[in-house]
Amino acid sequence: MPLPESSSVPPAELEARLRLHRLPELGPKRFMTLMEAFGSASKAISAPASAWRALGLPAKCAEARRAPEIRDGAVHAMAWLKGPAQHLLMWDQPDYPALLAQISDAPPLLFVAGDPSILEKPQLAMVGSRRASRPGMDTAAAFSRSLAGAGFVITSGLALGIDAAAHQAALDVGGQTVGVLGTGLENFYPQRNRRLAEAMIAQGSAVLSEFPLDAPPHASNFPRRNRIISGLSLGVLVVEASVASGSLITARLAAEQGREVYAIPGSIHHPGARGCHQLIRDGAALVETVEHILEALRGWQRLPLAAEPVPVTHPLLRLLHAAPLSSEALADASGWGLPKVLAALTELEMEGRATCDSGRWFAR
Repeated sequence: MPLPESSSVPPAELEARLRLHRLPELGPKRFMTLMEAFGSASKAISAPASAWRALGLPAKCAEARRAPEIRDGAVHAMAWLKGPAQHLLMWDQPDYPALLAQISDAPPLLFVAGDPSILEKPQLAMVGSRRASRPGMDTAAAFSRSLAGAGFVITSGLALGIDAAAHQAALDVGGQTVGVLGTGLENFYPQRNRRLAEAMIAQGSAVLSEFPLDAPPHASNFPRRNRIISGLSLGVLVVEASVASGSLITARLAAEQGREVYAIPGSIHHPGARGCHQLIRDGAALVETVEHILEALRGWQRLPLAAEPVPVTHPLLRLLHAAPLSSEALADASGWGLPKVLAALTELEMEGRATCDSGRWFAR
């Protein structure tokens, strides 16, 4: 259901907020400094430059606030908000995500394409390598399907690799998913995932950004983006990541924000598992099945715990859709003898319904 556009903020104040939002070197904390000092964006915009300097704000901010491109950008954003399924959420309005509002540097403005009401539902972030292995992609998809089927909104960064696999798998089972961009919504990056973003919006999910609509992909934007991914979510699951991965930044931010951090282990010989192993050494919860996450979040989740997200009749495939498992683990989980499990897996592999990689079986 669409939320009231811009709620009770008068048009003049809305335009002033959008102008402040576009100023160079004015991040969330400086934005809020101005709002607290002057009481409104309209008064901040019209205040003398000396008052801005007294607040310790860069001269560049005060000089740019009346520039034509700043005003034109705000006017364009107001026109954008009149489009279908296009919204602006503001920190002082009732439709702003409550969990995100708790973080110390919450974005004062959020542009949202799609259904913003899903931001109040229980979210679980899934992140990982842009250059993920095939097993890593399969694992991300399996976990996303089960978590979405259990009622969680799957939140990620719409990057290539693990992010895209998680978003797509949630859509595949009729679940909801949120993509957080490191660019403006009108300057989408990466372009290869534009169709995925459009499908998310069309199917009742959402894509959002704290950046102005035309903001380009600067490297500094993505760590900022990551704090929103974790801030919206009850926890962050890292599926596959190197030690230098941005996913570890998201996990660190999640821990600082008091969120749960989960990591899926892998082979000691696989570079893409080393980041997850580092997280586990640092205190992240080691996750082998979706049930590990669902049990940990049982106190948070007000929805029934995991119904099977897709109609799968084969008992081994039901287990593999929840998470990849070794043949021995499948025997334990199913109660079947190992010879029977191996015979069934052989048949499933020949039918193209299961595959084995590095000793673990994956549903296809």
